[in-house]
Amino acid sequence: MQAFTTLTGLVAPLDRANVDTDAIIPKQFLKSISRTGFGPYLFDEWRYMDHGEPGMDCTNRPLNQDFVLNQSRYAGSQVLLARQNFGCGSSREHAPWALEDYGFRVIIAPSFADIFFNNCFKNGILPIVLDDAIVDKLIKATETTEGYKLTVDLPSQTITTPDGEAISFDVDDFRKMCLLEGLDDIGLTLQHADEIRTFEAKYQQANPWLNQ
Repeated sequence: MQAFTTLTGLVAPLDRANVDTDAIIPKQFLKSISRTGFGPYLFDEWRYMDHGEPGMDCTNRPLNQDFVLNQSRYAGSQVLLARQNFGCGSSREHAPWALEDYGFRVIIAPSFADIFFNNCFKNGILPIVLDDAIVDKLIKATETTEGYKLTVDLPSQTITTPDGEAISFDVDDFRKMCLLEGLDDIGLTLQHADEIRTFEAKYQQANPWLNQ
């Protein structure tokens, strides 16, 4: 998993509440578990005017020009602003896979669905909960200022706006450590690889019939 420390990134505002995981990555794309290649299909039903299918070349698909991510000013965004209850619906881990593959490393919203929130941390995305009023202010600033960027500093747990305002955010200490060190569940387990091998060797010696 890619580690996260600080990021200064372009911001895109998704001014919608209750965005569910089927909107983030529709169900037909769940056939693959490769973790990569989902970026072109992020928000597929909102980004495109036709129906998307796995393996489809998105280069010449008709775009919904009204959708925020299709506006050239938000190309290359790494910070997504959203409204309440982002990531609700089914628990598919493909949703953070698609967001990360597209290029988003930070999602800021007043609230998240619990399972989606946890899955973000396990896939190198920093989900940040801020008050409605602050999110509303950031969305308005992003919409009125082209090229609006935020600096997100995980060690200090602050977001800095272009005018120098610092906004503090909370994050669980363990999740913070995992992001800073780039450790997902597998990475955490592999930190104890030597102990695991030692245990397995001793267990096989004590139970030789297992190898028969």
